[in-house]
Amino acid sequence: MATVILVRHGRSTANATGVLAGRTPGVHLDDTGVKQAAAVGERLAAVRLSAAVSSPLERCRETAREVLRGQAQAMRATTDKQLTECDYGDWQGQALKDLAKEKLWKVVQTQPSAVTFPGGESMRTMQDRAVAAIRRHDARVAAEHGDDAVWLAVSHGDLIKSILADALGTHLDLFQRIHVDPASVSVVRYTDSRPYVLGTNTHAGDLSWLTPPKKARSRRRTDAAVGGGAGPEAPTSGQTGRS
Repeated sequence: MATVILVRHGRSTANATGVLAGRTPGVHLDDTGVKQAAAVGERLAAVRLSAAVSSPLERCRETAREVLRGQAQAMRATTDKQLTECDYGDWQGQALKDLAKEKLWKVVQTQPSAVTFPGGESMRTMQDRAVAAIRRHDARVAAEHGDDAVWLAVSHGDLIKSILADALGTHLDLFQRIHVDPASVSVVRYTDSRPYVLGTNTHAGDLSWLTPPKKARSRRRTDAAVGGGAGPEAPTSGQTGRS
């Protein structure tokens, strides 16, 4: 399997005003969000991406465009509606400060697996579709580009948290313990035995070690290193990678 870089969209106009945008059309990145997305592009410039997929909502597509500007080869992200924002139903478009007064708010915080938003979808359905989409794209990328391939997925906070919870083997009811900021980078490597979470909610740091080696490996290690292993290789002349 391959490695996915999960990026939440940069700050949007709704984020800045404390509104739950949901699937409302016409919600774009604000000036801060554009700068955040561009900074992610700089971090990923040294990473050779094999593919890019985005939620169809504007703030994610705009983020993906900014991120992909940094790639050496011109790339465009495809869109997948299965990576779109949770359907918050009647909550969509409301101020978070008002929603926090609702009885359902506490359930969202403590038992999200039991939540179905009025007029919308359940959080369990959201997780099921998001995880299925990520694993489907990951298998496709690996089949087309090899198990060392790295690809990008741009989506939304709750979706990425649910994907990380699945990768960590954490019940959805505990996913609020995971934090995913606007324009943060999280990394998951999928293998036949299990997913490996390589990073969550990162905002800075060298990611060049994610770039796959130019020469294909004969066999990918899928077992966890007892004791923790030696970590990523230091970049060498003409190549960045890890073993």
